[in-house]
Amino acid sequence: MPDAVRLASVGSEVRKTLLLNCSQERAFRVFTERMGRWWPATHHVGDVPFKEILIEPRAGGRWYEINAKGAEGLWGHVLGWEPPRRLILSWHLDAKWQFNADLARASEIDVRFESLAPDQTRIDWLHRAIERHGEGYEGLRNLLDQGWVGILAEYAKLAEGEGMNSPATAPTDVSGAA
Repeated sequence: MPDAVRLASVGSEVRKTLLLNCSQERAFRVFTERMGRWWPATHHVGDVPFKEILIEPRAGGRWYEINAKGAEGLWGHVLGWEPPRRLILSWHLDAKWQFNADLARASEIDVRFESLAPDQTRIDWLHRAIERHGEGYEGLRNLLDQGWVGILAEYAKLAEGEGMNSPATAPTDVSGAA
């Protein structure tokens, strides 16, 4: 798990920072190639749980799930693909957790992977433009602010877990928020 998860979310965006004990390349690869292993099984599009979550490795690619029955459920698109430094995704799930194909109504997730040392990576996570989802976006933003903490902690466990000898530490709220 990360040494720290910094929480600093304001307005219509959510920011998180993770410090991981793994290489930049591994952090990027686990995020983009193994999302189905760290994403909570209860968080899926539609009524059927997902079997896999995929990100097509290119700008313009799809971000989607394949459910247990083999049907695809689109979550968004790849807006920026810069391995192993940056990934930008569109988020098309609205305040009611329904898919909306209109890019003008989608928020964006901008993830930056910064190598601090050969086996240490800083992740700067920004979920921005949440107001584009329209009515109810404030509630959605609050849910995302809380939800990303647990989801990113699961990502961090997998990114650090394989081949690491040191025990993981719990995420820490260093924002000063009560």
